Amino acid sequence: MSYCLKSESLLDTGPIYVRENGHLYMVDQDSGTVNNAIPKPKRFRLFSKGFSVELCMNREDDSARKERTDHFIFTYTKEGNLRYSAKSLFGLVLDYISDNVDHIDSLIGFPEQIAEKLFSAAEARQKFTEPVIGLRALQKFTEAYGSLVLCSLCLQNRYLVISEKLEEIKSFRELTCLDLSCCKLGDNHELLEHITKEALSSVTRLLLKDNCLSDAGLRRMTAPVRVMKRGLENLSVLDLSCNPEITDIGIGYLFSFKKLSYLDISETGLKNVKAVIQRLQTQISLVHSKVPLKEFDHSNCKTEGWAEQTVLQWEQLAMKTIQIKETLKSRTTTQHFYGKRRRIEEPVTCTLVQTKAKASENLQFYKDKVQNCHFPLLKKEAATSHQFKKIKGKGLTEQERDRTSKQKHTCLTVEDWDLLNTY
Repeated sequence: MSYCLKSESLLDTGPIYVRENGHLYMVDQDSGTVNNAIPKPKRFRLFSKGFSVELCMNREDDSARKERTDHFIFTYTKEGNLRYSAKSLFGLVLDYISDNVDHIDSLIGFPEQIAEKLFSAAEARQKFTEPVIGLRALQKFTEAYGSLVLCSLCLQNRYLVISEKLEEIKSFRELTCLDLSCCKLGDNHELLEHITKEALSSVTRLLLKDNCLSDAGLRRMTAPVRVMKRGLENLSVLDLSCNPEITDIGIGYLFSFKKLSYLDISETGLKNVKAVIQRLQTQISLVHSKVPLKEFDHSNCKTEGWAEQTVLQWEQLAMKTIQIKETLKSRTTTQHFYGKRRRIEEPVTCTLVQTKAKASENLQFYKDKVQNCHFPLLKKEAATSHQFKKIKGKGLTEQERDRTSKQKHTCLTVEDWDLLNTY
C-alpha cells in the first residue's frame, strides 16, 4: 500500500483517496505528516447510495437527444462484475443504416450476404411495420433481390393482414407460391387484379379456396393469359374449392392455363360434373383423382424468405387490433345489459352451405404421365391433320377464308375487350 505525502506548497491539494483490497478510502489529512504509524483511515463513501451512471452517445442535437447504449456489448464475468466491449465498425455501420433504411436510394448490385444482414437488422427494429417508412424500405429490397426477400407467401385466413398491409404485399416480386385461402376477397379485390400482372408471372402455385369467387372473377383472372399470353402463364397448381358461384362456364376459362398440372374445384357450383370432367381431360389432359391429393394440403404452404418474420410482425399487429375491438365490444355489451345504451341487432352473416356428400364431390384433378394422357389425343390430332390435308388439296374458296378469319377474330367478346383496356 502506498500513500501520497502532503505537498509542501500552500495550495490545497484536496482530498486524497487510497484503494486498499478493492475498497476506496479517503486519507485524513488533519493528522499532519504521514509516518509509519498512521492510523487506518475511515471508510468514506465516494458516491451517494442512489447514484447511477448512464452511457449516452451521439448527443449532437440538444433539442432531440437520443440515448444510445447499443454501441457497446455488456457482459457479466463469473464474479458478477459488469464488463463492456465496443462493437465492430461493421456492426455500428449496419445499425446506423438500418435506423435510416428508408433513405436508401437503391440496393441493386449490392452483395446479397450483407443485404440479408441489413434486412435482419431493420426487421429487428420493426422498421417494416411502420406505414410509410416500411413500404419504402421494403420496395428497395424487393426491387434488388426479388425471390430472396420472399419466395412463398401464406396468408391463409389473414384477411386483416391483407387489408392493413396491401401495398406491402403487392411489393413482393417473383413469388412462386401464394396461399390466399379463406380470405373472402371476392371478384373485384385489388390483390386478385395484382396477381395477373407481370410482377407475379412467376407464381406456379395459387390457392384461392373459399374466396367468394364467381365466373366473372375467373374471366378477369385469365384474360391476360387468354389474349396477351402473359400473367399466370406458368401456373401449375390451382385451388378453387369452396367457391359455390363458379359454374361450368367459369371452368372453360381455365383451359388457357396450358401448364396446369393440378386443379381442385371441389364444392363449386357445377351442374354437369361428368361433362366438366370429360372436358378437362380432353382439353388440358387432367385426370380426375379418386383420392385427395397432397398438393392441396395447406399445411405444406409456408412463408419462406427474408421477410418471414416481417409477415409475423404484421400478423401480431393485426391481432392487437382484434383484441382492442373485442374489449370495446365487451364494454358495449355490459352497457347494453345495464340499459345505458340501446341495443342494435347485428345482421346475421350467412355461412358457407355445407354439402351432404363430401366424398363424392372430391373434384381434384392431376396430369397423368405424358404417354398415357396424350394417347387418346394423338388419334384425334391425326384425324384432324388428315382432314386438313384433304381440304388443302381441294383449296379453300374466298368465302371460306373469310369465315375462318372472322372466327379467329370473333373469339373475344365485348366484355373481354373492355377488360383488356383496363390493363
